Amino acid sequence: MLLRDLLRLLGSAKRDGRNLTRDEAYRAFELIVSGTQSEIQVGAFLIALRWKGVTVEELAAFAKAARDHATLPCVGMEDLVCVSAPLDGSDSFPPLDVAGCLIAAAAGANVLLVTDRCVPPKRGLTGASVLEHLGVEMTWDAAEAQSWVEKTRFAAVSASGLLPGLMGLRRVRAEIGVRTPLATVEKLIAPPKCSIVIGAQQGPVLGTAVEVLAALGHPRAIAVQGPEGGVVPSVRRKTRGIELAEGFQVPLTIEPADLGLDCESEPELPMFGPPDEGYGTGDNKTMVAASGDLTSQVLAGELGPARCAALLAAALVLKAAGRAPTLADGVSAATEALDSGAARRVLTQLRELA
Repeated sequence: MLLRDLLRLLGSAKRDGRNLTRDEAYRAFELIVSGTQSEIQVGAFLIALRWKGVTVEELAAFAKAARDHATLPCVGMEDLVCVSAPLDGSDSFPPLDVAGCLIAAAAGANVLLVTDRCVPPKRGLTGASVLEHLGVEMTWDAAEAQSWVEKTRFAAVSASGLLPGLMGLRRVRAEIGVRTPLATVEKLIAPPKCSIVIGAQQGPVLGTAVEVLAALGHPRAIAVQGPEGGVVPSVRRKTRGIELAEGFQVPLTIEPADLGLDCESEPELPMFGPPDEGYGTGDNKTMVAASGDLTSQVLAGELGPARCAALLAAALVLKAAGRAPTLADGVSAATEALDSGAARRVLTQLRELA
C-alpha cells in the first residue's frame, strides 16, 4: 500500500474519510521517512491528517514505526528520563531545558535530551543551540549518547541522528509552514519503558500526549504546557500538566508561588533586528550566545527568573524519574545540586568527553 492509497482513506471530506487503523498508520509513517514518496504526497498526507484530526491510535502507531526504524540509546537503563521539547524550538522564551537537565542529572537522574537544530517551520532556539555556545555540542550517534549518560548522567542527542529519515522531511515542513502530527511524533522518539517529560502546545493536545505515552507502555511520564509548548514551566503563572504514573493519569499544576520560585517576569532573550536579519531562524549567533549565557549564569548560581525556571524544569525531571515524590521535593533536590556546584561539574565532565 502506497502513501497515495492511505491518503484516499483519509478522504476529501469528513463524511467520506475515516481514521487509519494501527497497521495503516504504522505503514504510513514508514513510507513518510523512507524517502521513497514524493514531497507533494508527503505534504498532502500531513495536511490531510492535520485537517482530519489525528487519533491516539494513529499517533501511537506513528511513534512505534519511528522507534522501530531509529537507533535508540540507553534502552533498558534504570532511572532514565527522556526530555522532549519541540524540535523547532522557541523564538522568545530561552531554551532552559539544558540547564534543567544538567541540574537533574547532578541530582541523580539519568537524563537524555532529544533535540535538534534549525528545524522548520519555526527554526527557533533549542537545547542544541545552548550546548553549542557552552562548548558541548549534541551528538548524532546513539552509542556516544549512551556513553555520555553512563559517564555523566546526561547527554543531548539529535533526533535526526537517531532517525535520519527526518532530515529528508525538512523542506516539506518548511513549505507547509504549520505544525503537523510529525511535530508530535518526533518528540516520541525515545527508548521504550523510559520515563518521559514532554512539552505540549496549548489546548487539548495535552491529554492526547499522555494517552499516547500510555498506549506506548511508558510507566511514568509528565506532559507539560510550558511557554511556547516547552518543558520549562512559567515562573509568572501556573503551568498545566498531566502526570502518568503506573497507568493512572493525574492532573498536575505547577504553581511557582507555591514552590517559592515565582517571578515578576519570565526569562528573556534580547530583542534586536527585524525578522529578515535572522531573528527566529535559529541561525542568529547573538541569540544563541544569549541563551547560552543565561544557562551559564544559572549554573554559576546567579539569581533571577532563569534560575527559577531551570529549577522548576529540573524538579519535573526528578519527579518523572521517581526520585522526588513531589515537586517541592524535586525543587529541594535540584536547588542542592545547583548550589553545591554539582551541575557545573556535569558540564565540565561533558566538555572533557567532547
